[in-house]
Amino acid sequence: EEIETILNAIDERGTHEIDAFLIISGLGGGTGSGGSPVLAKYLSEMYSEPVYAIGILPAPEEGKLYSLNAARSMISMLKYVDNLVLVDNGAWKFEGLSLKESFAKINEEIVRRLAVLARAGEPVEAGLVGEMVVDSSEVINTLRGGGISSIGYATSKAEERKKGRFSLFRKKEKELEEIENDKPLKIASLVRRAALGRLTIPCNIRSAERALVLIAGPPDHLDRKGLEKAKLWLEDQIAGVEVRAGDYPTRKTKHVAALVLLANITDIPRVRELQRLAAEAKEEVEIAERSRIEKTLALFDEDIEPLI
Repeated sequence: EEIETILNAIDERGTHEIDAFLIISGLGGGTGSGGSPVLAKYLSEMYSEPVYAIGILPAPEEGKLYSLNAARSMISMLKYVDNLVLVDNGAWKFEGLSLKESFAKINEEIVRRLAVLARAGEPVEAGLVGEMVVDSSEVINTLRGGGISSIGYATSKAEERKKGRFSLFRKKEKELEEIENDKPLKIASLVRRAALGRLTIPCNIRSAERALVLIAGPPDHLDRKGLEKAKLWLEDQIAGVEVRAGDYPTRKTKHVAALVLLANITDIPRVRELQRLAAEAKEEVEIAERSRIEKTLALFDEDIEPLI
């Protein structure tokens, strides 16, 4: 019944203006872990657009049963989605915040990354032109083939040049040139921070099959050479050779943001740990079930024969 409600809402809206479907859910609880694969199955069967999912993994301290739910859900999701981006709750702990505040912060970080990724292919502001453009089709090509992906993100404040009223206080031409020449280094460094810093799920980036880099920020602080340098660096870091890169100039922010999408990663310690906890939980459930049956049967006299 819920599926019909969702599909009817999609049909009413239409799919002619969308590039893909995105399912976001927690994989540890009952609703998200059970409902998301079902929704993904229906969407993949009924529509031609790719279906992606962002799955939030439970932290280890949430218990083995949550790990079992997440492991089962991941196996099911990977059958139907075109790519699964994982977010590890355990890796996103914020000191001094309550549980509710931490969850809100994690949600904020997810949205921040999606906001940058969603800019791919979007029209830029009037009078602005990206030097290296990536569109939605390149995001789709990066995520093709199924598998698990992770997203890295880093920002830096765009420093404004301050000019004095008199020539004595103005920056010298040589100093301005040094600032200009430093832009490629700043962009390349920001991309490295995004790739090697806090990923949505920690992984060995050398196991990534493909990658995409997107830089967004004030046009004066974007740099083609820096982006090309970062692209070459990332090509040397991942297992594959496909790295797409682009920029999105905007005057609506005073920060430069770098997003790195690592697609089809295979070396993910947290997933291995999750599988171990899930296997232990499954064994404990089976042992408890056998024990319950044995104790129940022990309530009856052995001389009493069953009807069937």
